[in-house]
Amino acid sequence: MTDKSRRSFIKSTAIATSIAAVAPSALTAQTPTILPNSAKGANDRLRIAVLGVNGRGQNHISEIMDLTSKSNVEVASLCDPDMNILQERAKSFEDKYKRKIAIEQDFRRLYENKSIDAVTLATPNHWHALMAIWACQAGKDVYVEKPATHNIYEGKKLIEAAYKYNRIVQHGVQLRSSEAIREAVQHLQDGLIGRVYMSRGLVYRWRPDIGNKGISPVPEGLNYDLWCGPAPMRPFTRNLVHYN
Repeated sequence: MTDKSRRSFIKSTAIATSIAAVAPSALTAQTPTILPNSAKGANDRLRIAVLGVNGRGQNHISEIMDLTSKSNVEVASLCDPDMNILQERAKSFEDKYKRKIAIEQDFRRLYENKSIDAVTLATPNHWHALMAIWACQAGKDVYVEKPATHNIYEGKKLIEAAYKYNRIVQHGVQLRSSEAIREAVQHLQDGLIGRVYMSRGLVYRWRPDIGNKGISPVPEGLNYDLWCGPAPMRPFTRNLVHYN
C-alpha cells in the first residue's frame, strides 16, 4: 500500500462520527488497497473475521453485514474462546442472515487462514495489542477496539508492526474523528497552549454491584487459558469473566 493511498484511507475514515460508521468504513474504504498482497481481485469479497463476540463484537457483525448488499465485504468467521457464546452467536447469525457462519475458538487458526483478509478485535482489553500485532504479522488488516494498548510502548510496537508488514490498523477512538476534537488537536499542534507534557483523563460510570462471586471451576466450553492469553493466569472467577 502506498503512502498516498494510506493517507486517503485515513482521511476517508476520519470523518466517521460513531462506531457504527467507523468500524465498517475502516475496513471497506479504498477496498482494493487493503486487500492482501497475495492479490485478490478488487471484485472479490473482503472476508472479515470478528474476534470476540460477547459484547462489542455483536455490533461489528451487524455493521459489517449491513454493508454486504452495497459493498464487497462480508463476515467470514466468528471467533471467541467461549464456545457457548460462540455457538449462540452462530445461531443468531444464521437466523438473521439465513446462512451458516464458520466459527473458530482459537484465533490463531484464523490468522493462519489465508482466505481471511481482515479482523476486527472486540476481545478483552489485555489481548488487544498482541492480537493486533500478530494480525499484522499474519497479513491481516485490523480494526481494534479501545483501548488498543496498555501503555505507550505497546502503542509504538503496534505502529511499527503496521508499517513493517504494510497493514492498515484502525483504532476505535471515535471522538478523535469528530470535528470539534480535530479542531482542538490542530490548536495543540499549532502551539496554542504551548508544549503539552501531560494530560489526565477521568471517567466515572455507574455499574451495579454483582457481589463477590468467589473462585469456581472453569465453565465447560470456555478455554480459560486462551482467554487469559498474555495476562497472568489466576483462578477463575465470574467477577472477571465475562466483562464483570
